[in-house]
Amino acid sequence: MSGSKRRAMPERLTSSARAGVESGPPGENGGLERSLTLPWLVFYGVGVTVGAGIFALVGEIVSLSGDNAPLAFLVAGLVAGVTAVCYMQLVRAFPRAGGEAVYANRGLGMVAGRIAGLGVVVTGTISSAVIAIAFAGYVRSLVDVPESIVIVAVIVGLAAIAMAGVRESVVFAAVITVIEVGTLLVVIYFGLPLLDDGGGIVDAVTPGVDGAGLSPIFAGAVVAFFAFVGFEDIANMAEETVEPRRTAPRAILWTLSITMVVYTLLSVIAVLVVDRAAITESDAPVAALFEAVSGHDGRIVSVIAVVAMINGILVQIVMASRMLYGMAKERLLPPFFAVVQPSRQTPVRATLAVTGAIVVLALFFPLVELARATSVVILSVFTLVDFSLFALATKSPEMELGRWRWVGLVGGLLAIALAGWEVSNWVT
Repeated sequence: MSGSKRRAMPERLTSSARAGVESGPPGENGGLERSLTLPWLVFYGVGVTVGAGIFALVGEIVSLSGDNAPLAFLVAGLVAGVTAVCYMQLVRAFPRAGGEAVYANRGLGMVAGRIAGLGVVVTGTISSAVIAIAFAGYVRSLVDVPESIVIVAVIVGLAAIAMAGVRESVVFAAVITVIEVGTLLVVIYFGLPLLDDGGGIVDAVTPGVDGAGLSPIFAGAVVAFFAFVGFEDIANMAEETVEPRRTAPRAILWTLSITMVVYTLLSVIAVLVVDRAAITESDAPVAALFEAVSGHDGRIVSVIAVVAMINGILVQIVMASRMLYGMAKERLLPPFFAVVQPSRQTPVRATLAVTGAIVVLALFFPLVELARATSVVILSVFTLVDFSLFALATKSPEMELGRWRWVGLVGGLLAIALAGWEVSNWVT
């Protein structure tokens, strides 16, 4: 049997090999350091999911969906949840860096694997560049320094943290995650008195009986969906996780659950405030919401939103570099990217490649249309992952994925539907 055919077949692990994958010594055979436990992985997942996006998206979703903005978040969370189930099953079967590329390669073939993996790298790289530009704009509003210097400084500084070690990166991200989520919880705390309006809550989660309200709900759900994107990055940390078959799926579940609760409560409060226009018309909607429910100055929330931007860049650098590393180990990219720095046990070459691409995009490329295109790319990756689960469960019953087969099919169809909705908005 040829090497290419052997690689395309589903992986079958003996009990001893499986134990080695899950609990082998850190850095074994020049690999990544296995040091992440469940709490750290949840911090990482929540940090990459609850990022700068929610601080900017709440106003737009309320504007699109009106009273039903919370329902838009729930619909988006449901779609994300179906795909999350697929990730949970696939990371159990293939606990490796480069998750999406590995899953698509094993389920649909090498071409699909390359498309899925590079799609993840592209979206992470472009979104990091966009965030870096936004961060530089905020800094320049406070200090008169050239934009290019700010962009290069923040990207290179965060890349240095990423190369220092996975534990250092996750600890840094965890601190910022606590600040981000803590801020949102403070806003929710001040808005709790509004939840006494039972009728308003019922209206928020009930679409119009004639179906007229479904279009705004789905329009808002398409936008809200991307506030949930990030949980899937947990799969790319599998080779740096202790007992990944058990830990990674639980981290995905915890991450999505925490995100769903926070987003739903925040959106319910947003639609119940008296001056809703102040939120929908603000460039800093969470800051405006904080002012509306607390009566305090919202500028501190704006500052925290900028901190969230820093977190977003870091976790994307970590994720994209692990994807390149995992693809190289899967022989979907040149082995150059599979080299690990011995003392830090991090994929330095892959990290430098991602960092360079982010700097080039941020300094030289117009990113507005590229940023819009990332939404379709992300949904395309999700489609490949979902269909990979369906394919593996169908042709490889010994992998014990059979009962999740139809979840993969439904998840893929839902992702296609959302991508189609987004594309139709471009052409109309």
